[in-house]
Amino acid sequence: MKPPPPNWSRITSAVVYADAAVAITWLCAAFGFEVRLRVDDARGKVAHCELVYGDGVIMIAQESAEAGGWRSLLCSPSQLGGKVTQSLMIYVDDADAHCEQARRHGASIVQEPTTQDYGPDHWSDRGYAAVDPEGHLWWISQRLR
Repeated sequence: MKPPPPNWSRITSAVVYADAAVAITWLCAAFGFEVRLRVDDARGKVAHCELVYGDGVIMIAQESAEAGGWRSLLCSPSQLGGKVTQSLMIYVDDADAHCEQARRHGASIVQEPTTQDYGPDHWSDRGYAAVDPEGHLWWISQRLR
């Protein structure tokens, strides 16, 4: 198997927003992502964006009502009555501090930080679940063991 391009993992998610520009700003402030690349189209809308968190990468996609082909399949959970078809997970150094930062920026915390211990043969994580302003579900975890 050939390796992926430099600075890319083999699997990368694209997260769709009705207002990608606002989402990018929010994700950086609330969750600590950094913009690696942003390309705007002629109308000033986000054509492509790559956000990084440590060695992780996600792409941010702009919902577009006039899009054709496969792009017409993309929409924000805000257009689906808040239902999600995927959730995202990121590992952080301090789940409690991260939760408070996300809460300060308006994330809806749907599960407060909790420790899950899967026994001595497995692992233990502390984490929380948050919903962003457009309805995407995020799991934020800190490895304890």
